[in-house]
Amino acid sequence: MRFKTWTTRSLRWFSLLAVVLAAYSLVDGKPRETRLQQVLERGKLVLITRNGASSYFLGTDGPTGPEYELARQFADFLGVRLDVRVAGSFSGLADLLDSGKGDLIGANLTRNPERERRFRFGPDYAETRTEIVYRRSLPRPASLADLIGRRVAVIAGSSYESQLKAAQRTVPGLQWESRDDVGVEDLLLAIDHGDLDATLVDENVFSINRQFYPSVDVAFSFAEPQPQAWAFVRDDDDSLVQKAEVFLRIAKDQGRLAAIQHRFFDDRRRLDQVGMLHFMEKVRMRLPSYLGTFRQVARTYGIDWRLLAAMGYQESHWDESAASPTGVRGLMMLTRNTASQLGLNDRLDPQQSILGGALYLQRMLAKIPARIPAPDRTWMALAAYNMGFGHLEDARVLTQHLGGDPDSWNDVRKSLPLLTQEKYYETTRHGYAPGHEAQRYVRNIRSYYDVLMWMDTREHPLLMAQQTVLAP
Repeated sequence: MRFKTWTTRSLRWFSLLAVVLAAYSLVDGKPRETRLQQVLERGKLVLITRNGASSYFLGTDGPTGPEYELARQFADFLGVRLDVRVAGSFSGLADLLDSGKGDLIGANLTRNPERERRFRFGPDYAETRTEIVYRRSLPRPASLADLIGRRVAVIAGSSYESQLKAAQRTVPGLQWESRDDVGVEDLLLAIDHGDLDATLVDENVFSINRQFYPSVDVAFSFAEPQPQAWAFVRDDDDSLVQKAEVFLRIAKDQGRLAAIQHRFFDDRRRLDQVGMLHFMEKVRMRLPSYLGTFRQVARTYGIDWRLLAAMGYQESHWDESAASPTGVRGLMMLTRNTASQLGLNDRLDPQQSILGGALYLQRMLAKIPARIPAPDRTWMALAAYNMGFGHLEDARVLTQHLGGDPDSWNDVRKSLPLLTQEKYYETTRHGYAPGHEAQRYVRNIRSYYDVLMWMDTREHPLLMAQQTVLAP
C-alpha cells in the first residue's frame, strides 16, 4: 500500500514536470518565451500572405486588402505593429511559417482535414465554395467531365488540386496542369486572354476579381462550402492562437469582421461584364493617346493620375470632341464659364481640358474641411465637382441633422438623394440638386479608378503602351 501511494504521488509529480517542460524549454537557464510573448516583446506581428486583391496589395493610401486589414486590427488588439511578408508562391506560405519568418498565414486558406494535419488553425472567419470558371466564348461546362480535353490549370499544392485529385477517381480522364509559379489572378488573366480554358477558384476570391476579367465566367461550383481561417505553426504552443480566437470573437460581435467583408467583397460599385468590356475597349483604343498627359498634369498638381483619368472616362469616355445639349464640351466636359474662370481658351483641346479638370478638382479639394481624411475628402470633392460645393455642404448639413456624420462619405452619400425631395431641399441653403446623379457619378468614378489602379500596380500591358504628352 505504501508503495502504491508513493507511485501515485510520483506519477503526479512527473506529470506536472512534463507539462512544465512541454511549455518551457530552458535556454541559458531561462524559460523559453511563448509565441505570444515573442510577438509582444518584438513589438510586431508578422503576417504571411500572397499579393492579390483578395488578400494584400498596395492601394492609393498604402497597404490594404481583406487579409491585411483583419491582421492589422489583430495587431492593434495586441498593441503591436503589423509587418507583412509576401510569399513568392503558394507553397512558399508554409515554408515561411516553418522557417520562423512569420507568425501566421492569412491568404484565404480553406481549412480541410489535410491542412489541419499540417497547421494549427484559428477560428473560421469566412466560408466559400470552389467555383469552376471558364472562358465565356467556349461552351459552358456543366460538370468536371466536361473539362476533359480542355486546358485546365490550378495552383500546385492548393485545395483545388486536392479536389481534382479526389474527383479523378470517378472522372479518370480528367487532366490538369499544376502551377507553382503563378497566382489565381495569373490564371484568370490567362483564361481572359484565351491561353487557358478553365481553372478552380474560391467564390469570394472570384467575386472580388471578376470585374477585371470580363471574358471569364462561372461554370458551376462544388456544393459544399469550405471554412477559411488563419494558419499557425502546429506545435504545443497555442498562445497566439488563443489570442486570435478572442480577437476574432470580439471582431465578429462588434461587426468589424462583417465590415471588412462588406468593404472588399461587396460588388455594388463594380462594373458589370458589359460595362467592363466597354471600358477595357476604350482603355485599349483611346487612353494611350492621353495617358502621358494625365500623368504629367496629375504629377504637377499633386493628384492621382488614375483618379483624373477615371474622371475623364466618366465625363466623355475619353472623347476630346464630346459635347452635351447643356453646352459642356471636351474630354473633361467643362462648361464655358468654368473654362473661362480657369483661364482656358479652348475646351476641345485635350491638354487644356485635362488641365481644367485637375484645377477644378483641386479647388474642390481645397474647400473640403482639412479635418476630413482621405479618401472621404476625395469622394466629397468629386460630388462637389459634379453638383457644386454648395449642394455638397447642404448634404453634409442634412446628414448631421439626421444623426449621421457629416465628415463621413458613407453617411453623406446616403443624404445626397434627399436633395431631390422637397421636404428636405426646401430647408437647405441652395435648394434642389440632382443628388442621385452625384451619388452615381462618384460611384462610377470609383469603379473606373479601381480598375485603373489594379492595372497600373500590375503593369498591365495596356498601360505599358506608348505614352505621349500632348503639346500645348
